[in-house]
Amino acid sequence: MAVVKIAACKQCRREKEKLFLKGQRCFSDKCGIEKKPYAPGQRAKRRVVETEYSTQLREKQKAKRYYGLLERQFSNYYKKAVKTRGVTGEILLQLLETRLDNIVYMMGFATSRAQARQLINHGHVQIDGKKVDIGSYAIKEGQEISIAPGSKEIMPVIEAKESGGTISIPQWLESDIENLKGKVLRLPERGDIQAPINEQIIVELYSK
Repeated sequence: MAVVKIAACKQCRREKEKLFLKGQRCFSDKCGIEKKPYAPGQRAKRRVVETEYSTQLREKQKAKRYYGLLERQFSNYYKKAVKTRGVTGEILLQLLETRLDNIVYMMGFATSRAQARQLINHGHVQIDGKKVDIGSYAIKEGQEISIAPGSKEIMPVIEAKESGGTISIPQWLESDIENLKGKVLRLPERGDIQAPINEQIIVELYSK
């Protein structure tokens, strides 16, 4: 499991954009970027001259933080995207979007991707009725994701149900929040992906 040691709110402030890493907190006035809309650190308010490389690097960092990945994990996804037929940037986002932890979050079964990973690691999530405890598991078209019958009353799942509606369920997914189950109707296309990421800038960085 990826362990990012930087506080979630500081990650959003560093990228100067909400990445929705703290669940309900991100939708409240307690959101860190609402209180301090500038990068953390003593020199945060100084004028910084942005270069092409720094812009590309920031976009990659934002993507890593949005999906909760470490550098090697993200690099491996990029290498796989390059080897897959299609537009590299779009394939990269499709691979990230179809991670099990992302789908559990997008279906509304968890309030954040980090919480979704925790549910998966603890064996609370099933795919087609079988327990899967790997957050990076690649979901395929037609597979059904559900919360295990014995896990539907645990507090994180209850909180996610009560906060239903804070995120929009994408069209490529089907979600039954009351029964805590959903289905992947098809693989996402670029227009379906809501991530605030410019994948072409990331491809340019890796192409150097």
